[in-house]
Amino acid sequence: MEPDEDLDPHTDDLPLRANTNHILVRHYVLDLTVHFDRQIISGSVVLFLEPCSGSGTTAEDDAGAGAGTIEAGVSRGAFVCRSRGVDEAEDGTKGLGETPTRKENKFGARERDAPESQALPGSGSAQTAAETENIQSSHSWEITSDGDFTLSLDCCDLDVTKVEEVDVTPASATSGLQPEVASEWSGVSSVNPQAAFIQSLISMPSSRWRQKQQLFSLCSRALGAQDGGLLHFRRDRWSLQVRKKGVPSPQEFPRALRICYETRPAGGSVRWTKDQDDRVCVYTAGSPINNRALFPCQEPPVAMSTWQATVRAPSECVVLTSGEEPAVPIEDGDTRSLIWHCYVTMPMPASTFTLAVGHWRQVAAENPPALERDERDCGEAAKLCAGPGEWAPADLMSGLGSSISEVVKGPPLKTGSGHQTARSDSASRGSSLEDEGLFSVTDYSGMADDGISCSHGDYPCRFTEQSARSQRVIPHRVFGPVGLLQKAQVGVLKLLPRCLAAAHTVLGVHPFPRLDVLIVPAGFSSLGMARKLHRPLVPVGRKSGAGEPAGELVPCRSVLCAGSLGSGENGLSLCGSRICHEIAHSWFGLVIGARDWTEEWISEGFATYLEDIIWAQAQQLSLQETAEQSDLKALLRWRRLSDELKNSEEALQILRPNMENTGRASESGSSTVKHALNPDKTFMQVHYLKGYFLLRFLASQVGEKQFIDFFRVFVKKYHGQLILSQDFLRMLLITFPDIERKGLTLSAVYADWLDRPGIPKWLYERSAVWSQTRLVEEVKAEVVKWILLSQSHQGKGRKRKRTEPKVNYKEVTSEQLVMLLELLLEEEELSGATLRALQRTYNLQNQDAEVKHRWCELVVRHAYTRAYGDVETFLVHHQAMGVYLYGELMVQEDPEQQALARRCLSLVREEIDQSARRVVEKMVL
Repeated sequence: MEPDEDLDPHTDDLPLRANTNHILVRHYVLDLTVHFDRQIISGSVVLFLEPCSGSGTTAEDDAGAGAGTIEAGVSRGAFVCRSRGVDEAEDGTKGLGETPTRKENKFGARERDAPESQALPGSGSAQTAAETENIQSSHSWEITSDGDFTLSLDCCDLDVTKVEEVDVTPASATSGLQPEVASEWSGVSSVNPQAAFIQSLISMPSSRWRQKQQLFSLCSRALGAQDGGLLHFRRDRWSLQVRKKGVPSPQEFPRALRICYETRPAGGSVRWTKDQDDRVCVYTAGSPINNRALFPCQEPPVAMSTWQATVRAPSECVVLTSGEEPAVPIEDGDTRSLIWHCYVTMPMPASTFTLAVGHWRQVAAENPPALERDERDCGEAAKLCAGPGEWAPADLMSGLGSSISEVVKGPPLKTGSGHQTARSDSASRGSSLEDEGLFSVTDYSGMADDGISCSHGDYPCRFTEQSARSQRVIPHRVFGPVGLLQKAQVGVLKLLPRCLAAAHTVLGVHPFPRLDVLIVPAGFSSLGMARKLHRPLVPVGRKSGAGEPAGELVPCRSVLCAGSLGSGENGLSLCGSRICHEIAHSWFGLVIGARDWTEEWISEGFATYLEDIIWAQAQQLSLQETAEQSDLKALLRWRRLSDELKNSEEALQILRPNMENTGRASESGSSTVKHALNPDKTFMQVHYLKGYFLLRFLASQVGEKQFIDFFRVFVKKYHGQLILSQDFLRMLLITFPDIERKGLTLSAVYADWLDRPGIPKWLYERSAVWSQTRLVEEVKAEVVKWILLSQSHQGKGRKRKRTEPKVNYKEVTSEQLVMLLELLLEEEELSGATLRALQRTYNLQNQDAEVKHRWCELVVRHAYTRAYGDVETFLVHHQAMGVYLYGELMVQEDPEQQALARRCLSLVREEIDQSARRVVEKMVL
């Protein structure tokens, strides 16, 4: 185990301690209770383990998959996907979501909170800073034999009270499941029947997923093993290590473990705060340490597993999680709690488990009546998740260009007649991208299987389902605090069907069957809308009906602008594009994830590139309108990236910081995520922006239509898998051999884009072109008007009042308004009268967050005291986006501005994300 004493948790890399090359968690069963009074989550997690094939006989001799690789757990070509429904009626199980209450536990599992001899010193909610850093362990850890195998899990900020082996004998006896183990396990059953049973359970085909999950649930409620059930454990800063005395190898290690623990109020993965209605809530923070402070787990992406969770929470609360879940929770006996059950059938990295518990309410599809802030009773809370969401006509699906269909194994894709569905009146603006030929339109609704074989492991996969191919709009719901429901209805719920249908047109089959959107508190840390998830909720953003793989849960925050009500299409631009960004993550970042977390651009760069294309399709823009909007956004992103790279370390500017070592790990499977704990990286967007520009560059080499067609083929081949940059780039070069003949090689892309800081030459050249497009020239003309107006006020005395010239200002889009304000920020002097006219003309305090941010910068730069209230409002309600406004307030050395910064910090100190607070406190204090 590598020492971690030299790791500064605020500046260095994040260690991934799990020894995934030795042993893998294949399934988690979480049993959690949310305690709002103590601000902790308590309970247990049961891990079902499978030793890696090829593991040695001892921990010391085990070379795993060989030095340098982290292939463990990534299935490629091992199975062909099977459609659901064939055997679901044959397994005879039902009521998977009906988790028994404590009184109904037939296996008599011990109470989770019972004190054990291994209880940790100082466990509980009141932890001092010193105690947080103490090494915690069972009393006998130090005398355990050095020859015993050690299971290492990623873990921090948890108080572990007990680790025990679970006796699955009662479950195996009642299951009727016969051992069906592979050849490499042929000797296991005679020595360890429990291991053989769990291996058989893990190996059950996806067609029997209901029975499989029920058996996992039964096993998780079994008693601990009677003889030697308690295991030795040790927890340091970043890991939980577990041993069983006399067990020298992964093969002999227990296959089912129960870990009893509590989170801490200030744990890095769990965020306790208040929502916009001032009600306490909790959600998993996800980044940068993902879920290791929520439950002990294997966090390297290669450790993909399924899971199921039972969450008990007060009856007035709503629980949202990633994964599938029943529509209605059940009552927890005589208590005032509800039990929420969720699960996934698609193997996912543990980092994709998402939890949010609060006094949320579901946004109604129609105009809601007058909303009141009173608490809802238990019955009403149970109804919040009852609706399946809205369904749109399922008559259209985008197909693939036949020119590149041969890249995917199997026969060429069949194409339909190209029949186009009539657009609604509300979407009749201009001609659509479909009409002008950017996307090929194919009706697959009546097709049989197209012969494409999935390359991932066996799980119920939507890509093989005929019904999924024609489902343009998946069921979706929106949740939020009561005070924001009406705004969310207009700004989010009404946009979702259009954005989902557009994404289907662009990328094809929705990888997940549903989407939940949550309006998270103002202190949510991400600058974008979603965290780095590898799969989606029910889900937010790695969150349906029974039998479906996980959906997506998308946290929304600053996309809700004050002017969204009645502000028209232009006022919804930021919200629409950000929603499209998160929807794009269903394909890139979720169903296809990065195998090495340092390659964030695979998720964020792809989603940023696709958000423009999907949003243009949702707006039904013409090709010309799409190109103009895209070039304007590209120029804004270029300016942002250029500023960011001028003011950041070169090491943080590299998209592939591990370079040739990307995707490699130690012999055990442990590794590090480079720069993950550097607070400066938290607020950088280089992976979003530089990754986006790399994809724009590649599209310029092959043509945008062909590039999008390639995306769809790439998704067909790699869905359900983890990739590295070279997987995408090599397939692109094979598909378009002409570009390689012209000099665009894999090594050239590495050298120019992925493995070096700074800005590639192509980007400098293209930025000059973007700055001369029609929409930008319109903005420049408006800027001249405002500069002339400001100059006309200069030199005016109080007694000499001149009639201000009448100026006709052109109406601009949200993106043009952002550009206009950025150009005005370059002016040394703007009069107060000009700023007042600017605010009045564009109604700036009621625009979206991107516009308001630039307006606040202008206010601070020119000390426009009349609008200091706008700055305070922004810093309170858009806490992550406003971090660097504190720096602007302090750098002017204006006592009034510095007092404003300190006052705002005092208002949000308890709500703001911890990383953001450290950065702000460094600037302000």
